[in-house]
Amino acid sequence: MRRFSDTVIALALLLLLAIADPAMAVEQPRYSVEFREPPYEVRDYPPAIVAEVHVTGDRSEAVSAGFRILAGYIFGDNPTQTKIAMTAPVTQSPSPASPGAAGPVEQRGDATGWEVRFTMPAAYRLDTLPAPRDSRIHLLQLPRRRVAVITFSGFWSDSNLQSHRAQLLGFVEKHHFTALAAPVYAYYDPPWMPWLMRTNEVMCEIAGPSP
Repeated sequence: MRRFSDTVIALALLLLLAIADPAMAVEQPRYSVEFREPPYEVRDYPPAIVAEVHVTGDRSEAVSAGFRILAGYIFGDNPTQTKIAMTAPVTQSPSPASPGAAGPVEQRGDATGWEVRFTMPAAYRLDTLPAPRDSRIHLLQLPRRRVAVITFSGFWSDSNLQSHRAQLLGFVEKHHFTALAAPVYAYYDPPWMPWLMRTNEVMCEIAGPSP
């Protein structure tokens, strides 16, 4: 119950920021679609800057802890007390040293833990973002990426995420792509959003032939 309450409190702050100025939509990363095969897409994402934190624990514990740390930074916990607009989605992936992209990932975490990320608004560059006060937060420039994605609704349960993860990896194999990293979970909505209205994604960076 405490874990769920912590997640609700953290994500409530996101919702309050969005409601505070109705004219401001929550920014999402830009991309172009190479092709669609619903519910799948292959997308091309341009370079982007992310704020990332490494956390340990099971999946739900880790995303809640990571969100709280990153939210502190964008809400003004930096030397200039700059408030940075919230974006969506919040993403979560096993750390690079975790099991391989095509193999099983233990949902209760392991010795290497998880990376939780916020994408910074497109207007920023690395040299214009305030430095985080919290040494656990790292600002990274991601290169251009080609990503296979499955979009779905429903709760953030391990079974729902694992099922769609398996479907996405089947799509990657079907089209003879190579998975370059472990799949990433992307959460677009607060946990009280009705399950049919939620947008979730599993993403996998890929290389290989164009369909």
